[in-house]
Amino acid sequence: MVTDAQRPLIELCVEGIDGLLAAQAAGADRVELCASLVEGGITPSLGTVRVALERATIPFHVIVRPRGGDFLYSEAEYRSMLADIGALRDLGVAGIVVGCLTADGAIDEARMSELVRAAGPLNVTCHRAFDMTRDPAEALEALIRCKVGRVLTSGQHDTALEGVDLLARLVRQAGARIIILGCGGLAPDNIGEVRRQTGLTEMHFAALADMRVAVAHG
Repeated sequence: MVTDAQRPLIELCVEGIDGLLAAQAAGADRVELCASLVEGGITPSLGTVRVALERATIPFHVIVRPRGGDFLYSEAEYRSMLADIGALRDLGVAGIVVGCLTADGAIDEARMSELVRAAGPLNVTCHRAFDMTRDPAEALEALIRCKVGRVLTSGQHDTALEGVDLLARLVRQAGARIIILGCGGLAPDNIGEVRRQTGLTEMHFAALADMRVAVAHG
């Protein structure tokens, strides 16, 4: 478990370039850049990404998600994801955030492996598609096999506080093989408790209201 002296890395999920600028001004360590957070986040325009690269002073990871809804993608949607990843890699972003499942609630290893290969040197995070998997322990091993670097999860509950037991198990299972990025209802009054119970070293906040809430370190 982490101690109070160990400061977690704070990632802020934002919509658009103004959100990124506000997040870095407020002290975030990293940003997840999205469009349309009301849909859970979809891929932002390449114009947004280009301006973000010009203005960012902190790393940002770009979500690659062609639509809202589930994580079962048609072949055409999947090809569009590969194309987006190629464009983002060429632009030089720090990382991507992506996730594909199978119809039976497992990680789609074939597609995730191909997406990781397409990303090349970029950091790859699996988003909360993970929280829809039927067997989180096996899903984590699948992501490790796919060479994914980090997984965003609330412990398969609505909030990280509710999911602390699974989050703690995932942190232990992950070891140094993959980073567990905790999320879900995190706020200044609960992040200390979540950290103590789970051992999380990275925490993710959604910028849906007050930016100052998201960057408080507890």
